[in-house]
Amino acid sequence: MVKRKGYLEKLIQLKDKQIIKVVTGVRRCGKSTLLEQFQDYLKEQGVSGGQIISLNFEKLENEPLLEYHALYHYVMERLAAGKKTYVFLDEIQMVPDFQKAVDSLFINENIDVYMTGSNAYMLSGELATLLSGRYIEIKMLPLSFAEYFELVGGDKRDAWNSYLKKGGFPYTAFIENEDIEKDYLSGIYNTVLLKDIVDRRKFQDVTLLESVIRFLFDNIGNIVSSKKIADSLTSYGRKTTSATMEKYINALMESFILYRAGRYDIKGKQYLKSMEKYYLVDVGLRRLLLGDRNSDIGHILENIVYLELLRRGYRVSIGKVNNLEIDFVAESGDEKVYYQVSASVLDPNTFQREITPLKKVSDNYPKYIITMDEMSMNEDGIRQINVIDFLLEENEFISGKKYS
Repeated sequence: MVKRKGYLEKLIQLKDKQIIKVVTGVRRCGKSTLLEQFQDYLKEQGVSGGQIISLNFEKLENEPLLEYHALYHYVMERLAAGKKTYVFLDEIQMVPDFQKAVDSLFINENIDVYMTGSNAYMLSGELATLLSGRYIEIKMLPLSFAEYFELVGGDKRDAWNSYLKKGGFPYTAFIENEDIEKDYLSGIYNTVLLKDIVDRRKFQDVTLLESVIRFLFDNIGNIVSSKKIADSLTSYGRKTTSATMEKYINALMESFILYRAGRYDIKGKQYLKSMEKYYLVDVGLRRLLLGDRNSDIGHILENIVYLELLRRGYRVSIGKVNNLEIDFVAESGDEKVYYQVSASVLDPNTFQREITPLKKVSDNYPKYIITMDEMSMNEDGIRQINVIDFLLEENEFISGKKYS
């Protein structure tokens, strides 16, 4: 088991703070394991087992607690007398009106509440109103390459080739049989599709939804719109509308299977309202649906870098410089970094295509080209970095940087 150090540190920093800690992320990304690791930390700090109440609502034994009054009374009857009680509620979205129980628990000074959820819908509507200002969201992703490499060990290039193929869902690192791996990822995909999207949003046309998913999976890193998806599917005989596509896209984002990157006009210093790109929570799911496509390696690489920047606490946008594009503008507080991502820039024409937009940016923020190339071709202060070095922070220009 690899320790999810970044997420664990956040929970440690928030321990005993009068705020509800909500860990969100796609199913099977490691949320339950994170709570277990934090509970181990509490015990190492002297917290007794009697001070910990941990409930996973996917377990049949907890089905009687899927009613918020029952949940509230169950916890209150088990509080440690005169001590802080740490309450862990895993997959809380399965409890209808759970926010009412959580709010009542929260106001007790001797209760420290931690929750996980697999759908952003749980943080909208009534919950956002009732618990406004009382919770902090910790957004969790599947394993980074650094975490994956720590888990599997060995040669880092072998680990990278495996990660590029399998993705970062923790359990896939231990699966050697491709058929079993496919079955495992299919289980995740189908659970998200049926439980977190179809059942919750009451979508009737599951086949159409899957067509949308395949289209988006096939177009990571490309500019798409709800109209473009609708027109494309209609041309294939699946007549639909932009409004329907927007509902499906929002549902995919709520289930944390899809992420939207908006566009930022670098010279105009403003965010644009159209021409977004979408990225997947894990490239293993893409391979599951679309198979191996070596010609798509550049977009897969782009997807991995995008997720890594999110892990490091950046707000990530697509950069626009006149009629040119920069893959990512990453911002955090006063910090800003520009990134181009390409499988290779050994071809001089490709190198010029990738570096030209970066040269058009006149500020002094760092600018990088991330590739799979072993050799580096730096120019005008713009540094080329191997993707493995970037993900492991082994390059002298990026190691030592403090990421959140």
